[in-house]
Amino acid sequence: MNDNYLHQSVLAREAITMLDPRRGEVFIDATVGGGGHALAIAALLAPGGILVGIDRDPTAIETARPKLAAVDGITVHLVRDNFANLAGILKKLDLARIDGALFDLGISSPQLDRGERGFSYQHDAPLDMRMDPGQSMTAYELLNQTSEAELAGIIRRYGEEPWAGRIAEFIVKQRMQKHISTTWQLVEIIKAAIPAGVRRKGPHPARRTFQAIRIAVNGELDALQAVLADCIDLLKAGGRLAVITFHSLEDRIVKTEFQKRARKCSCPPLLPVCRCGGATVKILTKHPITAGPVELADNPRARSAKLRVLTKL
Repeated sequence: MNDNYLHQSVLAREAITMLDPRRGEVFIDATVGGGGHALAIAALLAPGGILVGIDRDPTAIETARPKLAAVDGITVHLVRDNFANLAGILKKLDLARIDGALFDLGISSPQLDRGERGFSYQHDAPLDMRMDPGQSMTAYELLNQTSEAELAGIIRRYGEEPWAGRIAEFIVKQRMQKHISTTWQLVEIIKAAIPAGVRRKGPHPARRTFQAIRIAVNGELDALQAVLADCIDLLKAGGRLAVITFHSLEDRIVKTEFQKRARKCSCPPLLPVCRCGGATVKILTKHPITAGPVELADNPRARSAKLRVLTKL
């Protein structure tokens, strides 16, 4: 087991209760991480169940492997891949339908805490930010090769940063003198771009820009948009899907897709046969579930987590 990959699962009790894994079922943990959620699910699938754990990070896969190997009576498949490829992954495993799936989105604590990965503005490290260390695009390439207009768009869209244009301008000016190669170089550029009065209010001034760069490097929102529809289609009748998000952009995508699938028939009243398909799912969480005071005291990173769950009709 890799002791350097210790991840505290968020909303674990609530997610497992809502997903209600049962013996003999087929479940997906699309972001297996250190295996916390997966282990809880696996224990409820025995005997005869199947668990597929997916993650882009090889360290996460190797950390989860011995934990899940200790669960008797189930079949475990651990796959290093992007969850956007879920349909293809299941096809290779000869699994036509699934009973449940969990997506725990965003960045894991080990990825954030290991400074050398370049995800955190709290550590000085090379600008990397890749969830999959094997992919070619890093934050370094993105920041030093992308046009000012594109950079501004990325920071504005994925970070919802009001000062996106000015930050992009300062990045381009700085890289004309010297390539931006470390996280703290980027932090100093962001601080210089944002007026002092604004910096003194709210969260760390680099938080939104770092989030935006990370999302762009890893194609996180595109992957999420692609996989939700596929996953719902792959669910058996009565199957459950749970998604834990950590910022408004993720949550908006999940909420929109859930509501679209839960929408009742919109065909004209006199049409003899429904052509729109009607509702295909029922949303089980009228409002997203959030962490309670006990979990927040133990794990402050849970403060932004939102859990949404649906079931296939």
